[in-house]
Amino acid sequence: MNSAVPRYQGAAVSAETARLSHFIDGRFVPAGRSSFENRHPATGEVINLVPEADSAAIDDAVKAAKRALKGPWGKMSEQQRSAILRKVADGIMARFDDFLAAEVLDTGKPRSLASHIDIPRGAANFNVFADQVLTLSTETFRMATPDGAGALNYAIRGPRGVIAVVCPWNLPLLLMTWKVAPALACGNTVVVKPSEETPTTATMLGEIMNEAGVPPGVYNVVHGFGQDSAGEYLTSHPDVDGITFTGETRTGEAIMRAASRGVRPVSLELGGKNASLVFADCDMDKAIEGVTRAVFANCGQVCLGTERVYVERSMFAEFTQRLKQAAEKLKPGDPFDASTTLGPLISQAHRDKVLSYYAKAKAEGAEIVTGGGIPELAAPYSTGSFVEPTIWTGLAEDSAVMREEIFGPCCNIVPFDEEDAVIALANDSPYGLATSIWTQNLTRAHRVAAQVEVGIAWVNSWFLRDLRTPFGGSKQSGIGREGGVHSMEFYTELRNVCVKL
Repeated sequence: MNSAVPRYQGAAVSAETARLSHFIDGRFVPAGRSSFENRHPATGEVINLVPEADSAAIDDAVKAAKRALKGPWGKMSEQQRSAILRKVADGIMARFDDFLAAEVLDTGKPRSLASHIDIPRGAANFNVFADQVLTLSTETFRMATPDGAGALNYAIRGPRGVIAVVCPWNLPLLLMTWKVAPALACGNTVVVKPSEETPTTATMLGEIMNEAGVPPGVYNVVHGFGQDSAGEYLTSHPDVDGITFTGETRTGEAIMRAASRGVRPVSLELGGKNASLVFADCDMDKAIEGVTRAVFANCGQVCLGTERVYVERSMFAEFTQRLKQAAEKLKPGDPFDASTTLGPLISQAHRDKVLSYYAKAKAEGAEIVTGGGIPELAAPYSTGSFVEPTIWTGLAEDSAVMREEIFGPCCNIVPFDEEDAVIALANDSPYGLATSIWTQNLTRAHRVAAQVEVGIAWVNSWFLRDLRTPFGGSKQSGIGREGGVHSMEFYTELRNVCVKL
């Protein structure tokens, strides 16, 4: 199949392997220095062949984006851009089943999860920022002058320019549109580099952009890897005016180095080693349900997920037993089956990494409460990248498993006695992305949330997101904030105009 936008009408991988293309200047372009295979994580089958962009293809995409800034897109009002973004959202929802099937094939996550979160949120991001751009305000100041006539200062916003959007593989459409929508709302143009593991939905979105009336060059997609490939070529390109990235901290550091050449701004949402704090006065049922999701959702491949669980000692045994029961009820298998509740990891390479931490936990003296290996599944899922949901107790705070991000369906449960002590444990991490706090004591909830060093603290919930609120991490979990006006701050340049009266 030569189409750059494969249509998935069902769950089965096509017998004729699809070929993806880059999307540059409004056209699907197959050029690349080579092609690589994109495989379905649940079975290992090849979904499509993907071109790897060379530096010339990246240059073409950036030049197209730069030209588009001076074309019809640059002359549109906020109202016109807002209307187009709504058409993009409508286009995604009109092809909901195609996007859903492509996302499940790329990621392996259960269809029930992707249909509830990934695709609806991917569309919703365009509607949210279509609203936001119409209400974005700036400051005005009157000032005194020696002659008594005064002066007026007011700020105006303009687009930053060409934005490089480097995307992760765990929530491909959702996190890509989370960046693209505000960038476009503010009048920028974008060059998107999706993860090599999940290239399909970003490519499909090119067709939706054309149908919605987005001018050529405004939205571009290039495929490839990081170092000495599309990611490095894009982030080091001198005509890129800003870079936004979600992914692991080590890659974020490389992007910061690239951005320092030319002093380009960056927005980075990076790794996490998030803690849940469970107090004895919590609603046990809600805490078990919430922590189960926080640890095991998307097979633990969520930057906001929980890998450290601190439980007040008086309820430690009961909580551990109930979380064990919840983990053992999870059902791995065919992600298109409605009864499947646990998908695979993204790849065999990532499974090897997660299993290496399972081995480290055992070597470091952990008590394995449940899991720790590979589930037995019938073909074709026996060749997929599945691991067992795993719970440990007894690991030392300075162990590798407690310090390093694993990004798998696992956690260590630790008892605690004092509030101050558990806050100190939660903060004893190089990361600072998120936490969840479980208590029915409102005063304690506010007190603890204010002291945990993270970008977002949930109380009696997890993954509950108002898209207007600031989102990001502290310490090695990132730089900058996204969401609502905070996204708009990154994607615009402020100018002050001073008028002498």
